[in-house]
Amino acid sequence: MSVPTLKQAPLHENTRIMGVGAFRPDVIVTNEDVCQWIDSSDEWIRQRTGIITRHRAPADISVIDMAEGAAREALQKAGIDASQLGAVIVSTVTHPYATPSAAASLADRLGATPAPAFDISAACAGYCYGIAQADALVRSGAANYVLVVGAEKLSDIIDNTERSISFLLGDGAGAVVIGPSDTPGIGPSVWGSDGSKWEAIGMTNSMLDLRELAAAGRQGGGLSAEEAAVTDAAVWPTLRQDGQTVFRWAVWEMAKVAQQALDVAGISADDLAAFIPHQANMRIIDEMAKKLKIPEDVIIARDIADAGNTSAASIPLATHRLLQENPQLSGGLALQIGFGAGLVFGAQVIVLP
Repeated sequence: MSVPTLKQAPLHENTRIMGVGAFRPDVIVTNEDVCQWIDSSDEWIRQRTGIITRHRAPADISVIDMAEGAAREALQKAGIDASQLGAVIVSTVTHPYATPSAAASLADRLGATPAPAFDISAACAGYCYGIAQADALVRSGAANYVLVVGAEKLSDIIDNTERSISFLLGDGAGAVVIGPSDTPGIGPSVWGSDGSKWEAIGMTNSMLDLRELAAAGRQGGGLSAEEAAVTDAAVWPTLRQDGQTVFRWAVWEMAKVAQQALDVAGISADDLAAFIPHQANMRIIDEMAKKLKIPEDVIIARDIADAGNTSAASIPLATHRLLQENPQLSGGLALQIGFGAGLVFGAQVIVLP
Protein backbone atom coordinates (compact mmCIF):
# COMPACT_ATOMS: atom_id res chain seq x y z
CA MET A 1 0.00 0.00 0.00
CA SER A 2 1.43 3.38 -1.02
CA VAL A 3 1.79 6.14 1.57
CA PRO A 4 0.29 9.49 0.52
CA THR A 5 2.73 12.39 0.24
CA LEU A 6 2.14 15.00 2.88
CA LYS A 7 1.78 18.64 2.04
CA GLN A 8 4.01 21.09 3.91
CA ALA A 9 3.69 24.83 4.42
CA PRO A 10 5.29 26.97 1.71
CA LEU A 11 8.68 28.31 2.79
CA HIS A 12 9.85 31.92 2.94
CA GLU A 13 13.53 32.29 2.12
CA ASN A 14 14.02 35.61 3.92
CA THR A 15 12.56 37.55 6.84
CA ARG A 16 12.77 41.08 8.19
CA ILE A 17 11.63 43.33 11.02
CA MET A 18 8.77 45.39 9.64
CA GLY A 19 8.00 47.79 12.48
CA VAL A 20 9.03 48.67 16.03
CA GLY A 21 6.85 49.91 18.90
CA ALA A 22 7.52 51.03 22.46
CA PHE A 23 5.75 51.73 25.73
CA ARG A 24 7.52 53.72 28.45
CA PRO A 25 5.67 54.29 31.76
CA ASP A 26 5.15 57.88 32.85
CA VAL A 27 6.72 57.61 36.32
CA ILE A 28 10.36 58.75 36.24
CA VAL A 29 12.63 57.60 39.09
CA THR A 30 15.82 59.64 39.41
CA ASN A 31 19.08 58.68 41.08
CA GLU A 32 18.18 61.06 43.90
CA ASP A 33 14.95 59.08 44.39
CA VAL A 34 16.92 55.82 44.50
CA CYS A 35 19.29 57.25 47.12
CA GLN A 36 16.36 57.49 49.52
CA TRP A 37 16.42 53.69 49.64
CA ILE A 38 20.13 52.86 49.38
CA ASP A 39 23.28 54.53 50.69
CA SER A 40 24.62 55.93 47.43
CA SER A 41 24.82 59.10 45.35
CA ASP A 42 23.84 60.34 41.92
CA GLU A 43 27.54 60.61 41.03
CA TRP A 44 28.34 57.01 42.08
CA ILE A 45 25.39 55.56 40.15
CA ARG A 46 26.26 57.53 37.00
CA GLN A 47 29.93 56.53 37.14
CA ARG A 48 29.27 52.85 37.83
CA THR A 49 26.27 52.29 35.56
CA GLY A 50 25.65 55.30 33.32
CA ILE A 51 22.05 55.50 34.56
CA ILE A 52 20.45 58.89 35.23
CA THR A 53 16.76 57.94 35.37
CA ARG A 54 14.58 54.89 34.98
CA HIS A 55 10.86 54.50 34.17
CA ARG A 56 8.59 52.68 36.62
CA ALA A 57 4.99 51.64 36.02
CA PRO A 58 2.27 52.57 38.56
CA ALA A 59 0.26 49.83 40.28
CA ASP A 60 -2.58 49.98 37.75
CA ILE A 61 -0.33 49.35 34.71
CA SER A 62 0.49 45.68 34.12
CA VAL A 63 3.00 43.80 31.99
CA ILE A 64 0.17 43.05 29.54
CA ASP A 65 -0.89 46.72 29.42
CA MET A 66 2.65 47.77 28.48
CA ALA A 67 2.96 44.93 25.96
CA GLU A 68 -0.29 46.04 24.32
CA GLY A 69 0.89 49.64 23.98
CA ALA A 70 4.15 48.60 22.32
CA ALA A 71 2.46 45.99 20.12
CA ARG A 72 -0.16 48.36 18.73
CA GLU A 73 2.54 50.80 17.60
CA ALA A 74 4.62 48.01 16.04
CA LEU A 75 1.59 46.70 14.12
CA GLN A 76 0.69 50.18 12.92
CA LYS A 77 4.23 50.87 11.70
CA ALA A 78 4.40 47.48 9.99
CA GLY A 79 1.06 48.07 8.27
CA ILE A 80 -0.21 44.74 9.58
CA ASP A 81 -3.59 44.04 11.18
CA ALA A 82 -3.52 41.88 14.30
CA SER A 83 -5.80 39.36 12.57
CA GLN A 84 -2.92 38.62 10.16
CA LEU A 85 -0.56 37.47 12.92
CA GLY A 86 0.45 33.83 12.81
CA ALA A 87 1.92 33.89 16.33
CA VAL A 88 2.30 36.16 19.36
CA ILE A 89 5.44 35.80 21.50
CA VAL A 90 5.97 37.69 24.76
CA SER A 91 9.38 37.61 26.43
CA THR A 92 9.01 38.40 30.13
CA VAL A 93 10.07 37.27 33.59
CA THR A 94 7.67 39.58 35.42
CA HIS A 95 4.20 38.44 34.36
CA PRO A 96 2.80 37.66 37.84
CA TYR A 97 1.03 34.45 36.80
CA ALA A 98 2.82 31.18 36.07
CA THR A 99 -0.15 30.43 33.83
CA PRO A 100 -1.98 31.47 31.72
CA SER A 101 0.55 33.30 29.59
CA ALA A 102 0.74 37.05 29.07
CA ALA A 103 0.85 36.34 25.33
CA ALA A 104 -2.59 34.67 25.27
CA SER A 105 -4.21 37.69 26.92
CA LEU A 106 -2.29 40.07 24.65
CA ALA A 107 -3.40 38.19 21.52
CA ASP A 108 -7.01 38.47 22.65
CA ARG A 109 -6.73 42.19 23.37
CA LEU A 110 -5.17 42.86 19.98
CA GLY A 111 -7.67 40.75 18.05
CA ALA A 112 -5.07 38.17 16.99
CA THR A 113 -7.11 35.16 18.17
CA PRO A 114 -6.77 32.26 17.29
CA ALA A 115 -3.04 32.81 16.68
CA PRO A 116 -0.82 30.63 18.87
CA ALA A 117 0.53 32.66 21.78
CA PHE A 118 3.25 31.84 24.30
CA ASP A 119 5.69 33.42 26.73
CA ILE A 120 9.48 33.07 26.79
CA SER A 121 11.36 33.11 30.11
CA ALA A 122 14.89 34.02 29.05
CA ALA A 123 15.41 37.20 31.06
CA CYS A 124 17.50 39.84 29.28
CA ALA A 125 18.10 37.54 26.29
CA GLY A 126 14.36 36.95 25.91
CA TYR A 127 13.85 39.40 23.04
CA CYS A 128 16.68 37.87 20.97
CA TYR A 129 15.26 34.41 21.74
CA GLY A 130 11.92 35.67 20.45
CA ILE A 131 13.53 36.99 17.25
CA ALA A 132 15.20 33.61 16.68
CA GLN A 133 11.88 31.79 17.03
CA ALA A 134 9.87 34.28 14.97
CA ASP A 135 12.46 34.15 12.18
CA ALA A 136 12.21 30.36 12.13
CA LEU A 137 8.40 30.37 12.21
CA VAL A 138 8.14 32.71 9.22
CA ARG A 139 10.86 31.03 7.15
CA SER A 140 9.36 27.58 7.79
CA GLY A 141 5.95 28.74 6.63
CA ALA A 142 4.35 28.16 10.05
CA ALA A 143 3.38 31.86 10.15
CA ASN A 144 3.40 34.79 7.76
CA TYR A 145 3.73 37.43 10.46
CA VAL A 146 4.86 37.12 14.07
CA LEU A 147 4.65 39.66 16.88
CA VAL A 148 7.57 39.61 19.33
CA VAL A 149 7.27 41.65 22.53
CA GLY A 150 9.70 42.20 25.38
CA ALA A 151 7.75 43.48 28.39
CA GLU A 152 8.89 43.84 31.99
CA LYS A 153 7.57 45.33 35.21
CA LEU A 154 10.75 44.76 37.21
CA SER A 155 9.60 47.14 39.93
CA ASP A 156 7.27 44.32 41.06
CA ILE A 157 10.11 41.92 41.85
CA ILE A 158 12.75 44.11 43.50
CA ASP A 159 13.52 45.24 47.01
CA ASN A 160 14.36 48.94 46.67
CA THR A 161 16.63 48.79 49.72
CA GLU A 162 19.12 46.27 48.31
CA ARG A 163 22.01 47.48 46.15
CA SER A 164 23.12 44.56 43.96
CA ILE A 165 20.56 45.18 41.21
CA SER A 166 17.40 47.05 42.27
CA PHE A 167 18.71 50.56 41.50
CA LEU A 168 19.53 49.49 37.93
CA LEU A 169 16.08 48.37 36.92
CA GLY A 170 13.19 50.00 35.08
CA ASP A 171 9.88 49.03 33.49
CA GLY A 172 8.69 49.14 29.90
CA ALA A 173 7.89 47.22 26.73
CA GLY A 174 9.15 47.06 23.17
CA ALA A 175 7.69 45.15 20.23
CA VAL A 176 8.42 44.22 16.63
CA VAL A 177 6.54 42.56 13.80
CA ILE A 178 8.50 40.04 11.72
CA GLY A 179 7.40 38.96 8.27
CA PRO A 180 8.68 37.65 4.91
CA SER A 181 11.13 39.66 2.86
CA ASP A 182 12.56 39.69 -0.68
CA THR A 183 16.06 40.11 0.74
CA PRO A 184 17.70 38.85 3.96
CA GLY A 185 16.73 41.03 6.95
CA ILE A 186 17.66 38.82 9.92
CA GLY A 187 21.01 37.05 10.15
CA PRO A 188 21.50 33.61 11.74
CA SER A 189 20.97 33.59 15.50
CA VAL A 190 23.81 32.77 17.85
CA TRP A 191 22.11 31.76 21.08
CA GLY A 192 22.69 29.51 24.05
CA SER A 193 23.05 29.18 27.80
CA ASP A 194 25.52 28.54 30.61
CA GLY A 195 23.64 26.96 33.49
CA SER A 196 26.82 26.59 35.53
CA LYS A 197 26.27 30.25 36.46
CA TRP A 198 22.58 29.71 37.23
CA GLU A 199 22.87 31.40 40.65
CA ALA A 200 24.61 34.58 39.39
CA ILE A 201 21.26 36.35 38.81
CA GLY A 202 17.94 35.20 40.22
CA MET A 203 15.23 35.29 42.83
CA THR A 204 15.97 35.05 46.54
CA ASN A 205 13.22 32.49 47.15
CA SER A 206 10.70 30.36 45.29
CA MET A 207 6.92 30.27 45.37
CA LEU A 208 7.22 27.02 47.32
CA ASP A 209 9.02 28.94 50.08
CA LEU A 210 6.00 31.24 50.32
CA ARG A 211 3.70 28.25 50.48
CA GLU A 212 5.72 26.78 53.37
CA LEU A 213 5.53 30.13 55.18
CA ALA A 214 1.74 30.14 54.86
CA ALA A 215 1.58 26.55 56.12
CA ALA A 216 3.79 27.43 59.10
CA GLY A 217 1.51 30.33 59.94
CA ARG A 218 -1.49 28.00 60.14
CA GLN A 219 0.24 25.69 62.64
CA GLY A 220 0.31 26.23 66.39
CA GLY A 221 -2.04 29.19 66.39
CA GLY A 222 -0.20 30.94 63.57
CA LEU A 223 1.96 34.07 63.55
CA SER A 224 1.00 37.45 64.92
CA ALA A 225 0.39 40.21 62.38
CA GLU A 226 3.78 41.74 63.23
CA GLU A 227 5.61 38.40 62.94
CA ALA A 228 3.88 37.63 59.66
CA ALA A 229 4.87 41.01 58.19
CA VAL A 230 8.54 40.58 59.10
CA THR A 231 8.68 36.97 57.89
CA ASP A 232 6.79 37.81 54.72
CA ALA A 233 9.27 40.56 53.82
CA ALA A 234 12.20 38.19 54.41
CA VAL A 235 10.77 35.33 52.35
CA TRP A 236 9.06 37.23 49.53
CA PRO A 237 11.03 36.49 46.29
CA THR A 238 13.06 39.46 45.06
CA LEU A 239 15.82 39.80 42.47
CA ARG A 240 19.53 39.68 43.33
CA GLN A 241 22.76 39.36 41.35
CA ASP A 242 26.46 38.70 41.82
CA GLY A 243 27.53 41.85 40.04
CA GLN A 244 31.22 40.99 39.53
CA THR A 245 30.48 37.55 38.08
CA VAL A 246 27.89 38.98 35.69
CA PHE A 247 30.13 41.89 34.65
CA ARG A 248 33.12 39.64 33.83
CA TRP A 249 30.95 37.12 31.97
CA ALA A 250 29.18 39.84 29.97
CA VAL A 251 32.35 41.65 28.94
CA TRP A 252 34.54 38.65 28.12
CA GLU A 253 32.13 35.98 26.91
CA MET A 254 29.42 38.09 25.27
CA ALA A 255 31.89 39.96 23.08
CA LYS A 256 32.78 36.53 21.63
CA VAL A 257 29.08 35.76 21.00
CA ALA A 258 28.60 39.14 19.32
CA GLN A 259 31.60 38.47 17.09
CA GLN A 260 30.14 35.07 16.15
CA ALA A 261 26.89 36.78 15.14
CA LEU A 262 28.85 39.08 12.84
CA ASP A 263 30.80 36.13 11.40
CA VAL A 264 27.77 33.93 10.63
CA ALA A 265 26.03 36.92 9.03
CA GLY A 266 29.05 37.34 6.76
CA ILE A 267 29.82 40.92 7.78
CA SER A 268 32.33 42.82 9.90
CA ALA A 269 31.93 45.58 12.48
CA ASP A 270 32.86 48.05 9.73
CA ASP A 271 29.61 47.19 7.90
CA LEU A 272 27.38 48.14 10.83
CA ALA A 273 25.23 51.24 11.09
CA ALA A 274 24.35 50.56 14.74
CA PHE A 275 25.26 48.42 17.75
CA ILE A 276 22.31 47.62 20.05
CA PRO A 277 23.42 45.58 23.08
CA HIS A 278 21.24 44.74 26.06
CA GLN A 279 21.12 47.87 28.20
CA ALA A 280 22.61 46.32 31.34
CA ASN A 281 25.32 48.78 32.30
CA MET A 282 27.06 51.55 30.35
CA ARG A 283 30.49 50.20 31.27
CA ILE A 284 29.58 46.79 29.83
CA ILE A 285 28.34 48.45 26.63
CA ASP A 286 31.56 50.46 26.28
CA GLU A 287 33.82 47.47 26.99
CA MET A 288 31.98 45.27 24.47
CA ALA A 289 32.20 47.97 21.80
CA LYS A 290 35.94 48.23 22.46
CA LYS A 291 36.50 44.47 22.21
CA LEU A 292 34.48 44.28 19.00
CA LYS A 293 36.39 47.27 17.57
CA ILE A 294 33.15 49.03 16.71
CA PRO A 295 34.07 52.00 14.44
CA GLU A 296 33.46 55.51 15.76
CA ASP A 297 30.86 56.26 13.09
CA VAL A 298 28.67 53.32 14.22
CA ILE A 299 25.87 54.59 16.47
CA ILE A 300 25.75 52.72 19.79
CA ALA A 301 22.44 52.45 21.67
CA ARG A 302 22.69 54.03 25.13
CA ASP A 303 19.04 53.99 26.16
CA ILE A 304 20.12 52.83 29.63
CA ALA A 305 20.91 56.43 30.63
CA ASP A 306 17.21 57.34 30.64
CA ALA A 307 15.46 53.95 30.85
CA GLY A 308 17.67 51.85 33.12
CA ASN A 309 17.92 48.10 32.61
CA THR A 310 14.55 46.80 31.41
CA SER A 311 15.56 43.16 30.83
CA ALA A 312 13.69 41.63 27.85
CA ALA A 313 12.36 45.07 26.86
CA SER A 314 15.75 46.78 26.65
CA ILE A 315 16.80 45.96 23.07
CA PRO A 316 13.48 46.80 21.35
CA LEU A 317 13.16 49.96 23.47
CA ALA A 318 16.69 50.98 22.54
CA THR A 319 16.01 50.20 18.87
CA HIS A 320 12.85 52.31 18.94
CA ARG A 321 14.71 55.31 20.40
CA LEU A 322 17.64 54.86 18.03
CA LEU A 323 15.34 55.05 14.99
CA GLN A 324 13.42 58.00 16.42
CA GLU A 325 16.60 60.00 16.98
CA ASN A 326 18.45 58.75 13.87
CA PRO A 327 15.90 58.02 11.10
CA GLN A 328 18.77 57.78 8.61
CA LEU A 329 19.65 54.40 10.15
CA SER A 330 16.59 52.80 8.52
CA GLY A 331 17.75 50.07 6.16
CA GLY A 332 21.18 49.85 7.81
CA LEU A 333 22.66 46.85 9.59
CA ALA A 334 22.54 46.57 13.39
CA LEU A 335 24.14 44.02 15.70
CA GLN A 336 21.92 43.19 18.68
CA ILE A 337 22.84 40.99 21.64
CA GLY A 338 20.97 40.11 24.83
CA PHE A 339 22.36 38.32 27.89
CA GLY A 340 21.16 37.67 31.41
CA ALA A 341 19.86 35.33 34.12
CA GLY A 342 20.27 31.67 33.34
CA LEU A 343 22.83 32.56 32.24
CA VAL A 344 21.46 32.89 28.71
CA PHE A 345 22.44 34.80 25.59
CA GLY A 346 21.30 35.53 22.04
CA ALA A 347 22.52 37.70 19.18
CA GLN A 348 21.65 38.54 15.58
CA VAL A 349 22.53 41.03 12.89
CA ILE A 350 19.38 42.67 11.57
CA VAL A 351 18.35 45.20 8.95
CA LEU A 352 16.73 48.12 10.76
CA PRO A 353 13.15 48.78 9.60
